[in-house]
Amino acid sequence: MSNAVMLQAFEWNLPNDGNHYKWLADSTPEFKELGLAAIWLPPFCKATSNSDVGYGIYDLFDLGEFDQKGSVRTKYGTKEELQHAIKTLQAAGLQVYADVVLNHKAGADKAEVFAAVPQNPENRLEQISEMRDIKAWTYFDFRGRQGKYSDFVWNFNHFTGVDYDEFTGEHGIFRIVGDNKYWAEGVSSERGNYDYLMFADIDHEHPDVQREIKDWLNWMIQETEVDGLRFDAIKHIEDKFIADVVSQLYETWAEKNLFLFGEYWAFDPGATNHFLEQTEYELHLFDVVLHFNMQNASLGGSDYDLRTIFDNTLVQQHPDKAVTFVDNHDSQRGQSLESWVDEWFRPHAHAIILLRKDGYPCIFFGDLYGIGGQEAWPNSYDTVAEMIRLRHTYAWGEEVDLPTDDHEILAWSRSGDEEHPGGLLAILNSGGDKEMHFTVAQGHPGQSFRDAMLHSDQIVELDDERSAVFPIKAGSVSVWVPTE
Repeated sequence: MSNAVMLQAFEWNLPNDGNHYKWLADSTPEFKELGLAAIWLPPFCKATSNSDVGYGIYDLFDLGEFDQKGSVRTKYGTKEELQHAIKTLQAAGLQVYADVVLNHKAGADKAEVFAAVPQNPENRLEQISEMRDIKAWTYFDFRGRQGKYSDFVWNFNHFTGVDYDEFTGEHGIFRIVGDNKYWAEGVSSERGNYDYLMFADIDHEHPDVQREIKDWLNWMIQETEVDGLRFDAIKHIEDKFIADVVSQLYETWAEKNLFLFGEYWAFDPGATNHFLEQTEYELHLFDVVLHFNMQNASLGGSDYDLRTIFDNTLVQQHPDKAVTFVDNHDSQRGQSLESWVDEWFRPHAHAIILLRKDGYPCIFFGDLYGIGGQEAWPNSYDTVAEMIRLRHTYAWGEEVDLPTDDHEILAWSRSGDEEHPGGLLAILNSGGDKEMHFTVAQGHPGQSFRDAMLHSDQIVELDDERSAVFPIKAGSVSVWVPTE
C-alpha cells in the first residue's frame, strides 16, 4: 500500500442514467495512467429508487438484479455491469472497495403498528411524551426478489427507531419499545445518544439482525470479489458490533487481505480515539479533523496559522490508521454535512494529503471530473494529476517539517530513497509573495532544484550546507525537485 492513492469514484449529483459502471470500466486505463491504486465504488445495493445515491438502502441482496423500486438497475447500472467493472479494474491491478450501508433501511414494503416513545430530537435520551402506538414503515419482504439469496423478512422488532408516525402525520424521533430494546450504547454521545440517524434504524443487538448482516457481507464479497469495504455512518452503530464484524471478516477472508475503513464523522479527536480503542484499532478511519482544519485554513486565509493544520488530527495521532481526504460526497456543497474546502486552498490541501509520508490519500471524484455535470474547476485535474505523479516519483524517504516563524508558510522536505532518489521540498503559502531560506534533507551541495508546479521558473542551487533561498509566489504551492 506504500504511496498508494485511492479515488472516491462518485459524487452526489451523478446523472441517473445507469451508465456509471460502464464509465468506470471504460476509464480503467485513465485511472492507471493517473497512478491510482484503488477505486472506492458508490453504494451498489438497491435503494429507495434508481435516483437514490445509494444511502437510502432498501435491499442489501439486490445489486441491480431484481425489478424492485421501479427498475432492475440501480442509479449506476446492473449487477452484471457492476461485476464487469470490478473485474476490469482488478485486471489492471487496481483494488476495488465497496461502500457498505448497515445503519438503516428505507423504502419498506408495508407499514406496521407498534409501541414507541417520542424522544427529544436534540437529546434522544429525553422522553417528551407518553408511549403510544404508532404506524411506521418497517416491514421488508422484498417481493421482487422472492427469497433468492436470503428469505429473511425484516419487521419493527429489528429496528430501534423511526422518524414518522403515519397515524398522526407527525415527524420526529420515535424510539421503538420492546423487550431488552433501547438505543445502542456504543455510539456517539452527540444529541444524548446518536444511535438514530435516519429512516428505520437497525437494531444491531438483535441476534437475527447480526446473523443476517454477517451472512450478507460474506455473500457480497463472494459475489463481487471486492478488495475492501468502507463502512458508512459508523458513529451511529454499536462499536462492539463493528468490532465483531471486522474481526470475522479478517478471519473469514484472510487470504484476501481486505482493506477495511470507515466514516466516523466527528471533529472531536477524543470520540475518534475512543472508537479506535473499542474496535481494537482494526479499522482505518477518514481523518475528519484534518478535513475541517483544511476547511478552516481555506476560510481563514492569511489569518490562519498553517503550522497548526495537523493539530488533533488522526494522521498526527494514529498515522497508520488515517485515510486522508480533502472533501467527499457529504461535505460537498449542498449536502447536510457541507464543509467545502475553498477553491484557492485545494492545491494546498492536495499537497498535504499527497506529498507527505503518513495517511492513505483519497481523491474526490469532483476534483478530477467536476460536480453535477459541470466542468472541473480550472486546473483541478492537471494539478491533482501532477501531485499524484510527484508522490510516486519524489515523495519518499525521511520527512522533515521545516521550522519557520511565518504562520503563512507550511514547508516540509522528503529525502527520497534508493529507488526514488532526489526527494522534494514542498512549500505552502497563504500570504503574499516572499522569499525564504530553507535547509533541506535531500540533495547535495551544488545540486539545483526547480518548481514542478511551475509557479517559478527560477533554478535554485543548494550551498555547502544544503541550504538555499526559495522564491514563493502569493497563495501558492511550490514543489521543488531536482533538475536532473
